[in-house]
Amino acid sequence: MRHHGETHGGGFGGGARGGFPDSGNADSKAPKASLGAFVRLIWSAKPSAFVLGLALILGAASTVGGLLVPMLTKGLVNGFSLSSVGAGQVGLILAAFLVQAAAGALSGYLLARVGQGVVAALRERLWRKELALFVPDFDSEGSGALVSRMTNDTAVVKAFITDHLAGLVTGVISLAGAVGFLLFLNWRMTLVIFVALPVAALVLVPIGMFMSKLARRTMDEQAAFTGTLSRVLSEIRLVKSSNAEAREFQVGKDAIASLYTLGVREGAAMALISPIMSLVMMFLLVVVIGYGGAQVASGTLTAGDLVAFILYIFQVIMPVAMISQALTQLQKARGATESIIRLLAAPEERTEEGTDFERVDEAIRFENVDFSYEPGNPVLRNLSFDLKPGSLTAIVGPSGGGKTTVFSLLERFYEPGSGAIFHGARPIGDYSLATWRGSIGYVSQDSPLMSGTIRDNLCYGVSAAIAGDQAKVEEAARAAYADAFIAALPKGYDTEVGDRGVKLSGGQRQRLAIARALLRDPAILMLDEATSSLDSASEVWVQKALENLMRGRTTLVIAHRLATVLDADKILFIEGGELTGAGSHEELLESHDLYRSFAQHQLRMPVAPLVARPLAV
Repeated sequence: MRHHGETHGGGFGGGARGGFPDSGNADSKAPKASLGAFVRLIWSAKPSAFVLGLALILGAASTVGGLLVPMLTKGLVNGFSLSSVGAGQVGLILAAFLVQAAAGALSGYLLARVGQGVVAALRERLWRKELALFVPDFDSEGSGALVSRMTNDTAVVKAFITDHLAGLVTGVISLAGAVGFLLFLNWRMTLVIFVALPVAALVLVPIGMFMSKLARRTMDEQAAFTGTLSRVLSEIRLVKSSNAEAREFQVGKDAIASLYTLGVREGAAMALISPIMSLVMMFLLVVVIGYGGAQVASGTLTAGDLVAFILYIFQVIMPVAMISQALTQLQKARGATESIIRLLAAPEERTEEGTDFERVDEAIRFENVDFSYEPGNPVLRNLSFDLKPGSLTAIVGPSGGGKTTVFSLLERFYEPGSGAIFHGARPIGDYSLATWRGSIGYVSQDSPLMSGTIRDNLCYGVSAAIAGDQAKVEEAARAAYADAFIAALPKGYDTEVGDRGVKLSGGQRQRLAIARALLRDPAILMLDEATSSLDSASEVWVQKALENLMRGRTTLVIAHRLATVLDADKILFIEGGELTGAGSHEELLESHDLYRSFAQHQLRMPVAPLVARPLAV
């Protein structure tokens, strides 16, 4: 079968379907978090070049204003009297301070806008990508990790842009300018103090490399922790009914402890940077004051020159600290970038690609289909059968035999490992996913609902024209026998259903799911029989609604009720992933021992012992 939705890497490469690039593969070609990849990712968000350039120019202007202050202060110190201080000198100093403050503030605001814009654009791309991922990617990656990519990883990128990018750029400018002024004031003393900088670099560079590795581990741990929170809180009723609070607390506690350990290591690395810089600064001040004081005493250096020199030393030390912090944050951002790039590089479904599906009265045929969720663990083996148009086909068999997997293959959540599924003479993979899935209605046992109103759930996924047609919505609700209970609710169709529909009963949720399927008007209907877990009163109404829904449609039912089996045009008995029997209820009773046992114990039908004889499938 031809696959639709092949690799679409968003400019960063590709990977195999069914898992993110580089997931557990040492030889993967997935993009790494190089500086170039980081810059390309940021630039792919299309930040305003004008705003970014203006922010950096203003940051540079703020730095230049700060560089002028020591030279202006030099004149004041050399005057040594208030009478020698002119209004012009004071005005220049105040102007330098004002330029520094105003330009710095505006630069910070503009960079914040750029950072927020980049994060918004990245989150939009990630959200679109996550919605377009193949179902196996969700199986392998987990929803919590995907949430973490959207929130935590992009927040780290934003922090670098808004808080550290300006510091990196202006720090380089300030460092270069301060060094230039130091050389101008006294080049011999400047060369002496720069002996200490390589020593500091020998310590700071390994710290930066350590931070890079630590950042990647922290991102992965945060993703795993988010996954744990998502899993537990979304199933809190199961947790409480199972008395599993202590177990889940321990799982969360272990994750918190792991994040704590990584945080402490990061804090230790960051804590080393400040003392190192303080030691370097104190060493430089001692050297400058001692050596410079001697030159002032001998008259080869003025007191103003010495004061300016000391101020410029601070303008060397502070930028070095800013650059060190910025580079550390850059390492963290690169670690986050690696996860984002890997996600953006994952293959995705292309729902509009392919031929539009049209409602043609042709059979759906499984032909020698094999499927495995994991290599070496087959779920379906050489499965072949057909679904005649307008017919009702029931699938029965032991639990775990692969019945639900058949539904997943029909929905094209997964592709067969071998064999093919056809609609008429055409492989269903030739149809666009949008039109193919739009032709299928699926009602499951649990009938999941989204948070929102009853109207939101009835119209979920249907066109705006149908959703806006109140008469059609009400007609679907009547056909599903849901209109009476909806009318009895305080706000009718605008009643909130709660998280996952918790405010409604099981029978009410089932009828809403049936009404939603009716609104879609599908050609193909798949039912994981909806009445198996309902009380007898709810079952009656749901069964009536299902009869309305099945009328005139090709229907495939995972059967748990005797009535469904008796009404079926054909029954498929699947055990261990293989089709071992096909035919009517009477035919299988006569020919299939396991089906007879299944009818007695699962469908609760008393049958007389019959001599089994083989039935060709």
